Amino acid sequence: MSTCTRVLKFYDAVIRLIMINKANPSEIELYVIARIKEKRLDAKLSQSKFALEMNLSYGFIGQVENPKRRAKYNLNHINQAAKVFGCSVKDLMPDNPF
Repeated sequence: MSTCTRVLKFYDAVIRLIMINKANPSEIELYVIARIKEKRLDAKLSQSKFALEMNLSYGFIGQVENPKRRAKYNLNHINQAAKVFGCSVKDLMPDNPF
């Protein structure tokens, strides 16, 4: 096997690992998603109303809340969600690190 072929196989393996990690949200990401969904439901906001408040598409909210999808909230989304719910960003994050 040539060096070029070995390098290509190595990069292919790295890309597959990256894609697997993107497909599987981490524990903290799952926690934040669940916490925001809990706050959304407590506020009696539908996905579409919450999306409107967040200035996001309602489809994005559905993808984030669907465990089969890779979409997740970033720090800007978490900050905006705290504004929508009138709470601190800390209220959407775990008390202790995972």
